[in-house]
Amino acid sequence: MPTYDVEREDLPLSKAAEYLLDECRMVLPGIQALFGFQLIAVFSAEFEQKLGHAEQVAHLGAIGLVAIAVAMIMTPAALHREAGAGQVTGRFIRLSTRLLVWSMFPLAISICIEFYLIARVIIGGSIVAFLAGALLAVFILLWVVLPRVEALQKLIEGRR
Repeated sequence: MPTYDVEREDLPLSKAAEYLLDECRMVLPGIQALFGFQLIAVFSAEFEQKLGHAEQVAHLGAIGLVAIAVAMIMTPAALHREAGAGQVTGRFIRLSTRLLVWSMFPLAISICIEFYLIARVIIGGSIVAFLAGALLAVFILLWVVLPRVEALQKLIEGRR
C-alpha cells in the first residue's frame, strides 16, 4: 500500500476556485437524477396505493430537501459568474466550500427519507426506521466524522 506524506500544497485562488466548481459540476448530475426519479414517482399509480398520506408528504419533503441541495451546489457557480473569473477571493472559496459541505446534509436526509419509503414498501415492519437511521449514521460517519478525524490527524502530525 502506498504511503503519502502529510505535506500540504497551497493552491492559487484561481486554481482552488476551478477545483471547487469542478466538484460542484461533478456532484450535480447525480443529484439532479435523484430529483428526477423523485418527481417521476409521484405520477406512478402505485404512489397513492402503497404510500399513505403522511408518507406522501414525507416524499414531498425529501424532494424539497434535494431542491435545497441543488440550489446550494449551484450557488458557487452563480457567485463566480457575478464576480467574474478574475475576481476570485478567499471569501468566495470559503463560502463556496461551506455551501458544498452544507448541501450534503439536506441531500443525506432526503436519501434516508426515500430509503425509508422504499424499504417500507418492499419489506415493511418496524425494522425500516432502524435501517433508515443506520443509513443516516453511515452518511454522518463518512461525510462528517471521517473528514474531521483526518483534519485532526493532520493537525497533530503537523505539530510534531
